[in-house]
Amino acid sequence: MTELSLGTAQQVLDSQPFSALVGARISEFGAGTAVLEIDVRDELTQQNGYLHGGVVSYAADNALTFAAGTTLGAAVLTGGFSIQYVRPASGRTLTARAEVVHTGRRQAVVRCDLYTVDDEGAETLCAVAQGTVLSALPTT
Repeated sequence: MTELSLGTAQQVLDSQPFSALVGARISEFGAGTAVLEIDVRDELTQQNGYLHGGVVSYAADNALTFAAGTTLGAAVLTGGFSIQYVRPASGRTLTARAEVVHTGRRQAVVRCDLYTVDDEGAETLCAVAQGTVLSALPTT
């Protein structure tokens, strides 16, 4: 995704049915970074009213992959990632900020910090993720 704009990145995200279901949007994209946002709504919460961990994990996965795509190119796949939940996610919006830590020829290591934002705009860290993203293009 090195050549792609923020608008094109949003179009790619919109083409993913699950991303459309959760209402994900990209607010920043380029130069080794990506920021993905999801508005918290009742359909995305678990039984205690917190944002479901699967939604938080999804946000980390996609933010990691989009950030890596800015350095590896558009054809990328998640090789694997881990996530540590710091506290329950509650608030108005979930924000996933991903940044490439290292890029090689065929893979990138990316870190993602996930925050919830309340009605006053205050951010609270709810999870931290790190993953490896692979170029999906065959080597010659």
